[in-house]
Amino acid sequence: AVLRQARMVNDPDLLEAAFIAARHGDQITLHVREDRRHAQDFDLENIIKFCKSPVNLECALNDEILNLALKLKPHRVTLVPEKREELTTEGGLCLNHAKLKQSIEKLQNANIEVSLFINPSLEDIEKSKILKAQFIELHTGHYANLHNALFSNISHTAFAL
Repeated sequence: AVLRQARMVNDPDLLEAAFIAARHGDQITLHVREDRRHAQDFDLENIIKFCKSPVNLECALNDEILNLALKLKPHRVTLVPEKREELTTEGGLCLNHAKLKQSIEKLQNANIEVSLFINPSLEDIEKSKILKAQFIELHTGHYANLHNALFSNISHTAFAL
């Protein structure tokens, strides 16, 4: 979707990519952002309509996108934090958001599974359980960045001795 939007042409075709991925995977995950700078509403609609694999919609706690989910009925919705200035998600969802519980209930009442993208803490895992999310996804950014941090520090250590 990033390439297609940058080029302003339908290449690569997300539906074709979804068909290829479905032959080799378990589900299709599509992140529809509030600003729609990558995947578009019609991408989600076409993939749900034509692809037989379960679809996981990643989205922020945004009424417009949640209403789209309620209309199109993906298999699962993963609620994620979203800041327009971030290139990639830099932390888990705030689980104290006032409308989070209500949004989870609406989705589940529409037979849509709910997953929460959370920080890897016991506190957030327990809160997710209280909120009755069926799944969680842990933000592992700090863990993933440890390799670079460790090796960049080691490379400077020799000069410090």
